[in-house]
Amino acid sequence: MQRIVILGNAGSGKSTLARALGKRLSLPVVHLDTLFWEPGWVEPDADQFRARVREAIAADAWICEGNYARRTFDLRLPRTDLIIWLDTSRLTCFTRVIMRSVMNRPRPDLAAGCTEKLDRAFLTFLDFVWNFDRGYRPGIDAVRLAIGPQIPVVHLRGAGQIDAFIDSLPATPENLAAPSRPRRRATSHEGIK
Repeated sequence: MQRIVILGNAGSGKSTLARALGKRLSLPVVHLDTLFWEPGWVEPDADQFRARVREAIAADAWICEGNYARRTFDLRLPRTDLIIWLDTSRLTCFTRVIMRSVMNRPRPDLAAGCTEKLDRAFLTFLDFVWNFDRGYRPGIDAVRLAIGPQIPVVHLRGAGQIDAFIDSLPATPENLAAPSRPRRRATSHEGIK
């Protein structure tokens, strides 16, 4: 696996998993939100965004997290070895999105000048998060199946499955000497089906 795409709802853990896989496999990580958003949550021109994505995935190996199906699957999927779907419950995603916004910490997976705040746009975003599985995921899967039906898909749900998946991957030589990473503690919501 040299090129991995990670999909899932906002707050599902895409960025966290991408960083963990990048470290484990010594692969660069591409955060699509960083490439998409301009400071102040301004959307770029579609061609500009596609050019950024094309450049970011030009390398032979990478981990790319983010959906942007209709905008970028035609660029990413023809080169992808594996797709990981994070099947995180909507309650967990919803809670994580609220918590990270309330804590208002800078996130490495967001572009400079984009801070999360509790405003009208945030309420619209929460509606997106709550309705993702019913309203958006089917469309993402339809585009995925149209462009890359042959790409293997792994579904991960909860900290235990994520940790087991990461641990099953071969560590790169520089990671073999590193101390093992601490286990994440599963929240009570991660086991909800």
